Amino acid sequence: MTTPLRLGIAGLGTVGAGVVQIVQTHADLLAKRTGRDIAITAVSARSRKADRGVDLSAYAWEDDPVTLARRDDVDVFVELMGGADGPAKAATDAALAAGKHVVTANKAMLALHGQALAEAAEASGVALRFEAAVAGGIPVVKALIEGLAANAITRVSGVMNGTCNYILTRMESAGLPYDDVFEEARALGFLEADPNLDVGGIDAAHKLTILSAIAFGHRVDFDGVALQGIGRVSIDDIHRARDMGYRIKLLGEARRTADGGVEQSMRPTLVRADSPLGQLEGGMNMVVLEGDAVGQIVLRGAGAGMGPTASAVMADLCDIARGLVLPPFGQPAAALALPSRAKTATPRAHYLRMMLRDEPGALAQVATALGRSGISIDRMRQYDHEGGEAPVLIVTHPCAPGDLAEALQAALATGVVAGEPVALQIEAA
Repeated sequence: MTTPLRLGIAGLGTVGAGVVQIVQTHADLLAKRTGRDIAITAVSARSRKADRGVDLSAYAWEDDPVTLARRDDVDVFVELMGGADGPAKAATDAALAAGKHVVTANKAMLALHGQALAEAAEASGVALRFEAAVAGGIPVVKALIEGLAANAITRVSGVMNGTCNYILTRMESAGLPYDDVFEEARALGFLEADPNLDVGGIDAAHKLTILSAIAFGHRVDFDGVALQGIGRVSIDDIHRARDMGYRIKLLGEARRTADGGVEQSMRPTLVRADSPLGQLEGGMNMVVLEGDAVGQIVLRGAGAGMGPTASAVMADLCDIARGLVLPPFGQPAAALALPSRAKTATPRAHYLRMMLRDEPGALAQVATALGRSGISIDRMRQYDHEGGEAPVLIVTHPCAPGDLAEALQAALATGVVAGEPVALQIEAA
């Protein structure tokens, strides 16, 4: 008789409780689909007394996740604690050193330590799986590693943080300013303990760098992501974008450039309102994969929550139960290239919003500053004056981000621009 696959689960929050619930309610289904029972033997969390809505009485309890990771009756260490370092990293290291498979939802740990963890897993001949770390219930990691293995991937893009998408779509639908919706999201429990992980784009950038490493065969390179959060997107920007037929999304993109490098960015972007990305509402995620043979694949689904994320954890556990052990990033860790960052960024059209002082020739000075840096204006509109200042909206033709940054500095140097301009890129398609 085949022995059960024995799990040790560290972290019994929303996702951990969801995994316990699935193992308990779908035991027969899991056994039929994998040919092997999947059983929990031990668990660990910060508090033993908390009510998590699931029965844990049949499982051994460990206060220390490192001890849990080393138990002889644990085949797979399921890390659902979170955090790039600390107990999560220490316990994961211990599990891999002890020859245990690891399944994790920890994108921060993978984004910062993915290469070392992959090398450790391969040295021990065990699996390191992390479907739940990217886009919740969407099986995008499996799609890249397995379903699209025959493709040279040219681009990965998408909306990868449901909280930011909720904030931006809520601002538009309710006509509320950013600060009001931010507090609403906090009250609903949508934000991380450190909100900047969400609204600063860091959480989404962690996910992007993991997908980029798989797609382009390089080591995870979080420091190579050009990062901009949504904190400076105003309700006026939302309205202006809508008037032009666009919606604003926190859009991630990784692409191979002509110079052979990889360009990674996570920033607010205007996308066409009638596009799949433009129609994405609330806390949903969407990932778009482009390969030379398959063309474009669009994956859409819940990016967080108990059920979707636990479903992704269980998908990895089912593969391990079936005996599937693959290199974590789709090819041997030693074969992953050192990061080769693009030398030049892809030119893009941009939306610019700035406040100009009510002075003769102010607009002409800004236009001159842009022109001297090679920035061509597609359209421009000046709105009614507000207390001695006039809001101006400019849409540029495609330009390099570096040239635009230089032009905006020159515009500020004229003294006619009040405050910092807002610059948002515009998605071409």
